[in-house]
Amino acid sequence: MARLYSNRDRSFDLGVLPTELLPRADVEPVAGVRQPGDAVQPGADAVLDALPEYRALFDQHLDGVVAPARAPVPDDLVTRARNLKASAYFLEATLAGICELQPQDWQQAEHPVHTHAFVWLMEFSREPKPGEPGAEWIRGTNAERTDLRCAEVAVVMAGYIRALGWSARGHLAGETQVDLSALAQRAGVAKAVNGELAMPFSRRGFRIGVVTTDYPLATDLPIAPDASLDWPDAETYMGAPGTRPGFEDDELAKRPVHMGRYAMERIRRVGKPTTLVLREEITRVPKRADLFTRALAGDLGDKAKTERTRFAIKHPLALAMTPLIRALVPLQGTREPLQPTGVGGDLSDPRRNADAIKALAHVMGADLVGICEAEPWMYYSHDEVEGKPIEPYHRYAVVMLMDQGFETMEGASGDDWISGAQSMRAYLRGATMAGVMAAHVRRMGYSARAHSNAHSELLHLPAVLMAGLGELSRIGELILNPFIGPRSKSVLFTTDLPLAVDQPIDFGLQAMCNLCMKCARECPCNAIPFGPKVMFNGYEIWKPDVEKCGKYRLTNMKGSACGRCMKTCPYNREDLVESERLLWLSIDVPASRRQLIAHDDSSGGGQRNTVKRWWFDLEIVDGRAVVPPGGANERDLDPSRTDKLAKAQKLAFYPPALQPPGGTRMQTLVPIDRPAGLAAYAAAESPLAARRRRGKGAPEA
Repeated sequence: MARLYSNRDRSFDLGVLPTELLPRADVEPVAGVRQPGDAVQPGADAVLDALPEYRALFDQHLDGVVAPARAPVPDDLVTRARNLKASAYFLEATLAGICELQPQDWQQAEHPVHTHAFVWLMEFSREPKPGEPGAEWIRGTNAERTDLRCAEVAVVMAGYIRALGWSARGHLAGETQVDLSALAQRAGVAKAVNGELAMPFSRRGFRIGVVTTDYPLATDLPIAPDASLDWPDAETYMGAPGTRPGFEDDELAKRPVHMGRYAMERIRRVGKPTTLVLREEITRVPKRADLFTRALAGDLGDKAKTERTRFAIKHPLALAMTPLIRALVPLQGTREPLQPTGVGGDLSDPRRNADAIKALAHVMGADLVGICEAEPWMYYSHDEVEGKPIEPYHRYAVVMLMDQGFETMEGASGDDWISGAQSMRAYLRGATMAGVMAAHVRRMGYSARAHSNAHSELLHLPAVLMAGLGELSRIGELILNPFIGPRSKSVLFTTDLPLAVDQPIDFGLQAMCNLCMKCARECPCNAIPFGPKVMFNGYEIWKPDVEKCGKYRLTNMKGSACGRCMKTCPYNREDLVESERLLWLSIDVPASRRQLIAHDDSSGGGQRNTVKRWWFDLEIVDGRAVVPPGGANERDLDPSRTDKLAKAQKLAFYPPALQPPGGTRMQTLVPIDRPAGLAAYAAAESPLAARRRRGKGAPEA
């Protein structure tokens, strides 16, 4: 639910709960206290059987090799502690704290020589009520699902500390060398109440994750024994400190879980997308034609080839996510048909199946979910390694969006050192989520395969569009959602489970993007068009110059990637009641649109907010985290760029005829032909001409 009070003046490391208001005392933890568990028992149709292989994989990565040298992090222990807490909140932990380790905290005689424990709580997701879609799959699984989330955070946090040059190991229920409950109390994130741990300012259950380390950190005090865990006053309950309001759970409880937190049901649905799609004119492309794959093959030159291997993992936090992202690929699933098993309940109703799938996606961590047909033109034509043909194999695609996080993006320039980690966090969360869901569908006897950033056989862009999760934006190869704007990453899984599909949406974005040039104005490499949409391989699109964009992202020496277009878009707003008011004004009052765009600039939309800057500027070079030799991008808005950039803009695009053909292997060099790309863009057909031609017999979208 949208909040009343902004968090723009609240430091990110303080988290979403106002725990700084709690009285503290140096007291010993209560022994023998249990973590919260599920209030109900799971049924035979529950998702539990899909979790163990993921948990086993994550447990293998709880420990690892320490970097050969220590990073130049600040000596101040408070600054270090704030950085770790913010990193955990970035990974969507609910509450974090730090304590020193005591001998009695260890559960075995032999253990690492660690001095500190970094402790976090991961809140349970809300469950469907009995009888709601997905209830049979979800109820009674919160503890196991949340332990998996804790394992994900443990792997990344421990890996991050090791990348900084200190020893670290993750611990959680079922795979721990320490007393989790005692450490949660000593770190001040939970308090014993009637034999069970309780979290302040929350009525949900939770699970505990811990990383032990020899990385020196400032510590927190336990919650005082007589402290109330409820909101101290009405203003705090309403979220005045910039925190999550106390009424949020009650408000969300009014919505069935499958509908999610965003009111997508209020957005107008339409029979076809607001941008023209000429299905029969789309040429399926091989994965080898993807720009980043071309860079890896050497098509963009030696520098881009070298940087392609590390551009997204140049920051130690992003680097810590990579092992899991890669290790999840073999678990993505199958194309082969299966036989129904009787597990999962009555699966005869496609609408109820779709609602159940959406409920499961939301409790697994998706921010938005839609379903479309996985039409043949959405599939890649060939794989990228051996050039083998890919034949379309599933009828439906379940498409999910993960919010990259407003607060971190608010503190960043969009192309500085946290940029790569923003993408990688969403890719990791999405790969886990889609993988578990596909595994559950297979257990029910229906073929299903996840398609992640690390390995996908389906183009995400058209699936997100057709699943009704947004409209195509001026940014170009990005579908923009009305509630979270452009700051999302997608994941999907395909399946032959019968599902009801969603329609595309129309919230007036084509008119807004036609007026607004902000992403083009702020693009560091002038890759986003100031001009009109064109037709590209059957799509109506503001087609960006992917060569310019890709090369900048790959070879950015002052940051780890780039998402500046997302950062500066007027739809990239804090989740406030006021933000929703502006959204509905843009939809319901077309005459207001130009003024709303101007208001975004005049009110500082897209400026960096230094309060939200929490990460260390570090670059991985030869396995060590060092001060970036090139420095860091520190861009802010520049309204004067429009005229100069628009006049100088020369864009190229590369239709299928200018891409590596199907069957091309990675070892085969196919250099980019920029002069041909420039000529192709200059000769591009206009959408109006395509519509006229379609009226003379071209296929209907």
